[in-house]
Amino acid sequence: MLPSFVRPTPMTDRLYEYVLSVGLREPDTFRALREETATLPECEWQIAPEQGPFLALIVQLMGAKKCLEVGTFTGYSAAWVASVLPADGKLVCCELSAVYAGIAQKHLTAAGLANKVEFRIAPAVQSLTDLLANGHAGTFDYAFIDADKSSYNIYYERCLELVRPGGLIAIDNTLWDGKPADSSVTDMDTLAIRALNEKVHGDARVSLSFLPFADGLTLARKNT
Repeated sequence: MLPSFVRPTPMTDRLYEYVLSVGLREPDTFRALREETATLPECEWQIAPEQGPFLALIVQLMGAKKCLEVGTFTGYSAAWVASVLPADGKLVCCELSAVYAGIAQKHLTAAGLANKVEFRIAPAVQSLTDLLANGHAGTFDYAFIDADKSSYNIYYERCLELVRPGGLIAIDNTLWDGKPADSSVTDMDTLAIRALNEKVHGDARVSLSFLPFADGLTLARKNT
């Protein structure tokens, strides 16, 4: 076991508020999106606020122009990523719910980002398969997976086909409230995330960084 001084700092409520106060430069339009999402019964589906600028910074450092989201919900992560894309950049968002996509489009329009985002309203597996069938294999710089957990493996495999060599796949919720580390927890979502975590760890096709950040964020760079 690693000594305590090399483990992540425990995140108390006070410390978390401090992190947001010094680490989040959130535009008013993004805050409005987050606040509206907080009124929804499914509000916990939204990424943590601090994840937005982190994902945007990665995309910006990569010089990414063509990006993909599997599961967009109300668009908080999409807004951050779209905000750093160049004028000719594009973010393709695979979202099952037209209602959630409508909320996202409203706020993206308010932020002046709607022209950079293309929504595909359908089951994500269908949208990803359609992209592959229409010649998009190996053309995306970045993909973010944050949808139904039981399908994470197929999303990962499709994204590996769609992302170019050297491109990045970011996978959310890979800590899943700590349940993957508890072998007594055997619900379908936990089993799927546990299996994917183990698979990516041994996958020579990618370089790996697993961040104990928010609810867990895995970064997988496609090697070839």
